[in-house]
Amino acid sequence: MAMQLGTENKRQVYIVFGLFALIVIAGGWEIRNYFFAPSTPVPVKAARPLPNLSVPPASGARAAGPDAQKLTNTGIDPALHLDKLALVEQVEYAGTGRNIFSAESAPVEIEAPLKSAREEAAAAAAVAPPRPEAPKPPAIDLKYFGYTQNKDKSIKGFFVHGDDIFMARTGDIVDHRYKVESILPASARVTDLGYNNTQTLTMTPTPN
Repeated sequence: MAMQLGTENKRQVYIVFGLFALIVIAGGWEIRNYFFAPSTPVPVKAARPLPNLSVPPASGARAAGPDAQKLTNTGIDPALHLDKLALVEQVEYAGTGRNIFSAESAPVEIEAPLKSAREEAAAAAAVAPPRPEAPKPPAIDLKYFGYTQNKDKSIKGFFVHGDDIFMARTGDIVDHRYKVESILPASARVTDLGYNNTQTLTMTPTPN
């Protein structure tokens, strides 16, 4: 018993058959191109050449920035005027200073200073207060009052420092401070080691 299809069902069937036919045709076309494609390569599109930067832009294009000033040769006289050139050559240098174009020109006079450096230094030294003098070393608090002479002609001197009496020869140190440099019958030279000061002591009368 055959099944009867309605109108809507028939339309759907026709659409399905149409789509199936389109799929078959598209698949056959792809298979044909794959197996029966020509062996000649596809031409490659030529690369576009880069623009030449040295060529000025077209009249319609405008570069960024202000326009340069255009000069003209209007009013320029190309003729050589010998009379004006002669006038220039006759001009003489009339400056009051030294002629820099002549090695024999007189040197420029330089005004003499009102005061010399030595005079200014002397005036400043006269105004400045005098430098304080270095303190003088104190007198040696030692008295030489006699001597004795040995058989070998060597001399020993007698010295008094305060209440102490010392007998020393040349080179000895008296009271840990005074060095005897030399001894003579009338005097003795003694150095104060604290001040590095050497003085001559004359003989004084014998202390009581």
